[in-house]
Amino acid sequence: MLAKCFLVTGGAGFIGSAVVRLLINETPHSVVNVDKLTYAGNLESLSEVSDNERYHFEQADICDSSAMSRIFEQYRPTVVMHLAAESHVDRSISGPADFIQTNINGTYTLLEAAREYWSGLDEVEQRDFRFHHISTDEVYGSLEASGYFTEESRYDPSSPYSASKAASDHLVTAWYRTFGLPVVLTNCSNNYGPYHFPEKLIPLIILNAMEGKPLPIYGDGQQIRDWLYVEDHARALYEVVNRGSVGETYNIGGNNEKTNLDVVKSICAILDELVPNHPKGILKYEELIRFVDDRPGHDQRYAIDASKIRQELAWNPSETFESGIKKTVQWYLDNSDWWHHVLDGSYRRERLGLL
Repeated sequence: MLAKCFLVTGGAGFIGSAVVRLLINETPHSVVNVDKLTYAGNLESLSEVSDNERYHFEQADICDSSAMSRIFEQYRPTVVMHLAAESHVDRSISGPADFIQTNINGTYTLLEAAREYWSGLDEVEQRDFRFHHISTDEVYGSLEASGYFTEESRYDPSSPYSASKAASDHLVTAWYRTFGLPVVLTNCSNNYGPYHFPEKLIPLIILNAMEGKPLPIYGDGQQIRDWLYVEDHARALYEVVNRGSVGETYNIGGNNEKTNLDVVKSICAILDELVPNHPKGILKYEELIRFVDDRPGHDQRYAIDASKIRQELAWNPSETFESGIKKTVQWYLDNSDWWHHVLDGSYRRERLGLL
């Protein structure tokens, strides 16, 4: 395999760090990790690869055009994997400006830096270059009780977050159609797994339960999500950027539809087994469940039809939800130093996204 240089934006984040670890641990490629290190960026998630000679870190903002141009010229990447984004729906309700700036303006700035760099390559280098934009199934809006999102589904975003990601998707497609920049796009379902920032449902529930704190569930907890183990997602992204067709979109899902309430109950049952010394006053972790006011504009159901990536690229997830969630809970039990350091920062597991 010919070694390439991968430029990964947002490589200190949850999904980005999984991609970087995969590239360094399982391929011969070099990686340039470009991350602004906002609240959710954590270089401790990359401690196992940070000393590798094929790994390079640049603390930079994708909205900084001069920094992006300098990084392209210095490292000469063959592949860009664009994961840098503000990603939490609740935060987008409380403060949408950061989502517009990073997800839309940042993607535009990165696209222009990539186009300028790509335009100066020779014919063979231009043909080999890829700009891979990683997005979300939330751009499609909400599903009814039946049906699935496909690559042809109409965009119908509900939150400032999903609207900003929809806009970034359209920008990437436009740069392909107008300027010929060789792009691929992916839209994924909800990720979970190790190194997940604890504002998201699964790590929040694990940590709150371990400390005997309330387990908040929005509304009635019947919202349905398709759950995808983050390491399965990283492998899918690698397949797409290497073997996917230019200009195409691939939906990536775990085929694991669960209600939010069922997810929380599953975590509680695993903790009952792994940590039987319950916090004072309870016999089961489920007793900590509390239903709270629902999120404004909360989508009811997401579910992905991933048949295209299965058929064209022979990708399938390795983890079921049952195997993946048990691995995830065990990881948080075994890695308290990581999440203690996260919680020592500005995030205190407060409720966001209320009007």
